[in-house]
Amino acid sequence: MPPLYRLIAPVVALSLAAACTPSGPLAGADPEAPGIDATEESVDGLIVGHRLMASGEYDLALRAYYRAAGELGLNVDVLSAVGSANLRLGRIGQAEDLLRQAIEEDPEFVPALNNLGVVLMEQGEYGEASRIFQQAYALDSGRSDAIRDNLRLALARMENSVYGVENEEYRFDLIRRGPGVYELLETP
Repeated sequence: MPPLYRLIAPVVALSLAAACTPSGPLAGADPEAPGIDATEESVDGLIVGHRLMASGEYDLALRAYYRAAGELGLNVDVLSAVGSANLRLGRIGQAEDLLRQAIEEDPEFVPALNNLGVVLMEQGEYGEASRIFQQAYALDSGRSDAIRDNLRLALARMENSVYGVENEEYRFDLIRRGPGVYELLETP
């Protein structure tokens, strides 16, 4: 069983169990208040999750995405959405795993590629991040300013990094110590 299924299965099971509970007036509720209309179609969990993400409610968005997983299964949209919510919650490792699974399912899914690039940037993997952003930018036909900006940032950081250390954090000076003898000194 893939690791994602082990993470999401309990949440999906609880969501399905909650969905199966009978709807009716709650204890202490107004008996004249309207109940849940079972004839109405439910709102798509992905749409709800996207709206919650836009408003900064990442925990609630993650719950909505789990509900969508219960309704739609673990398709590329759901995997990417759950990965993106985990990214916003600072769960970088989980986000990377989920986004890589989404890309395995659909290697040309631009949102998953872009968000995987962001995860890689967070981890200081600028070379791989720039490759991922280039792929996303090409598949998007250059329409997204955000992907272009992410690509520029990844390339700039890749050029400015020295063995994985940002040049802005450390400066190195080359000092001559004698004929043909030089020493590399780190200056904070």
